Amino acid sequence: MIATLESALEWVSKICILVASVALVVLVATFGWLVFGRYVLNVTPTWVEQLALVLICYIAFLGAASGVRENTHLGVTLFRDLLPEGPQKVIMIGIDIVLAGFGIVMLIAGIELVKFGWGSYLPMLNIPESFRTLAITSCGGLVFLFSGLRGLIRILTFSQWRPMPQIQES
Repeated sequence: MIATLESALEWVSKICILVASVALVVLVATFGWLVFGRYVLNVTPTWVEQLALVLICYIAFLGAASGVRENTHLGVTLFRDLLPEGPQKVIMIGIDIVLAGFGIVMLIAGIELVKFGWGSYLPMLNIPESFRTLAITSCGGLVFLFSGLRGLIRILTFSQWRPMPQIQES
């Protein structure tokens, strides 16, 4: 069951990276259109800046959520790695719980921002402002899902999993 759950979470992470990658390609293409329109057609497309802001939100937040899943986010592990295996495991579970709590806070605050911004529209794009804050909401939910389930899996398999290899003394 745990292997199936890990596999499903891996797919969700890959979908996040895929969506962020597509958003990055669209971002580059729209800036290409901006340069072409401004310097070749002599007509600047004004909507590009607003679309770029929305796309950057999704690129950053989906990438961050996937980084939490893949454990590639920024972290200082020096002191943790110096500890014996048992305390390392406890600290890693604690970090997962703290990250899950942070994800819940992001999710709840993001839902409030989506509700607040639904009535106002982004200039030039004519879509609700909430499309921008939906990236925060989705990131919060994904961080909660990824780190919360990882922490739960680590608790359930406490005696079987091993933390990263310890620093070898010379």
